[in-house]
Amino acid sequence: MFKKAVEAKALQRLSGADKKKLRRNVKDKFPLASDADIDTLLPPKAEITVAKFPNRILVYGVEGGFPVFFDTDGRGSEIYPTVYALWSAPDLLPAFTLKGGEVSRFVINGADLMFPGISIPLDGLPSFAAGEPWAVKVPGNPAPIAVGATAMSSSEALKAGLRGKALRITHYYHDSLWESVEGRIVPNAGFFEDVVMPDPSLLDSLVSHSGETDASNDQTSDNEGEVEPVTSSEHGPISAVNLDDKSNIEQVATELDGLRITENASSNESRVEEPQSMSIEDVDALLDRCLLQALHTTVKDKDLPMPGSTLWSNHVLPCRPSGVTLDIKKSSFKKLSKWLQSKASVGLISVKEDKHKKEVVLFSVNRTHIDYTSFKPDKSQPAKIEQSNDQTAGEGSSQTALEIEEIYKPNTHVISIFAAVGADTGGYFSAIEANNVVFAYVEKENLVKPNDKAKVILDAILCDALFKGAIKKGSSYPTEIHKKELGPQFISRMQAHHKVTRGGESVIRKGAVRSIQIMTERRQGNKKMTKLSGFETFLLDADSLASELQKKFACSTTVAELPGKKGHEVLVQGGVIDHLAKHLIDQYGVPKRYIEVLDKTRK
Repeated sequence: MFKKAVEAKALQRLSGADKKKLRRNVKDKFPLASDADIDTLLPPKAEITVAKFPNRILVYGVEGGFPVFFDTDGRGSEIYPTVYALWSAPDLLPAFTLKGGEVSRFVINGADLMFPGISIPLDGLPSFAAGEPWAVKVPGNPAPIAVGATAMSSSEALKAGLRGKALRITHYYHDSLWESVEGRIVPNAGFFEDVVMPDPSLLDSLVSHSGETDASNDQTSDNEGEVEPVTSSEHGPISAVNLDDKSNIEQVATELDGLRITENASSNESRVEEPQSMSIEDVDALLDRCLLQALHTTVKDKDLPMPGSTLWSNHVLPCRPSGVTLDIKKSSFKKLSKWLQSKASVGLISVKEDKHKKEVVLFSVNRTHIDYTSFKPDKSQPAKIEQSNDQTAGEGSSQTALEIEEIYKPNTHVISIFAAVGADTGGYFSAIEANNVVFAYVEKENLVKPNDKAKVILDAILCDALFKGAIKKGSSYPTEIHKKELGPQFISRMQAHHKVTRGGESVIRKGAVRSIQIMTERRQGNKKMTKLSGFETFLLDADSLASELQKKFACSTTVAELPGKKGHEVLVQGGVIDHLAKHLIDQYGVPKRYIEVLDKTRK
């Protein structure tokens, strides 16, 4: 419903009578809501606004705050809370719990919830009717990630063998309604950009409760099969877990980092071991080691800039030792942003705060820094984050397997240098290989200045290669050059090319890499249209891309030929400029530095 951005056509304040009517409707629609919950979401003395959209949807929110409810039919009969409302009142709706955090990738990408992705409680499927509003949660995280209406009743679901669609999702974390809020937030550290995982802050709470449950097993032997809820005084209740059941313990331990399952041979029962506590100094040292390991092994310059949350979840955490919990809150920095800024202050990395997303972004890595060069990474590869769908992961990796390399070809200026050292005069060379060629010539001709090893004497051939045609008439040619300037000057005299490789296909083109152009403008009728061009550089087919974007954004797309046979452009209906750029980065691995965006609709 909120997959693509739609602008509201009207925004107005509710009158006192309308506010009371809205509160009554919410109370009737959500019987689990207490008066305190309703007062929290709809404060009696606050101004309540309603945004009216062209598709009849009404969105209610506190003025200057977050949207709290939305009405899908505009008549008050189909009211749902937003995820912002559920983060303040998690018990407002009953919730389905997913089988694992990885399943959330599909939900927050706009897919409906299917029964095979739901974790069924030990006491069986709860009773519900078709069309009821339900929420979706990740195990180990109390904050719901989506809301929707049940597609069938519980009795119909049992007859179908718990197959088919369970919930028609109407709103989810990271859709256009969530992103429309300025200063949008997430409820805890388990919420990442593309997935929602268990809340790390609940780890200690889970361990402590598991100990209490084990201690009371003898007193509750008659109720051995009952489900014990795990609660947190800070964040409210989370999904119920039977700590006496081995399969459920293994599932929770798989989702929560740092928990290990051990077998008790005498009783054949599972228990949760508490990881060894580390001092603040030990945690700081482990953080630094994991960061350096990640910078050496998985963080590539072509992937930069990179959000701090992505660096943490996809690169730093997998580098921690097996069975060890890594919690930034237990360090002296307490926050990820402060830790990254401290590494930037010593020159190891450079970071910048993205004020729009309220997040620190990694921009570059100083690979000549003493901490980087003196660190010896482990030979074993970091543990990769498991994918719940191997086929989907394989398809994504093949699409994002993009490599871009800047290469150079000898031309008339420098061909004599290549010929002198026996190098291929018609081949392609990287910057490092070209440097090796010119320094091989210097060594062959013994051109290093005897009394200053940092400078190279220019003979006639090398001087012509570097400066012929570049020196103004009347000016004298230089007789020597510093070694630091020799390589860049030599490369600047060669013919620039770039090589693009995707999968088994590879193409070499003249010149530097041209960026993809994404532009949004208004058309007749004040409608937005997004243009995409330049994608052929990265071996993307226009027709295939248009078909994919049509399904991705649920809108019409067309392909047009650019004038002068300069390729094609894809026209996408609607203002999807930000989502389109993110899709190119995530799905096809296009580096962010090669994407240029221009929104002509912004005032």
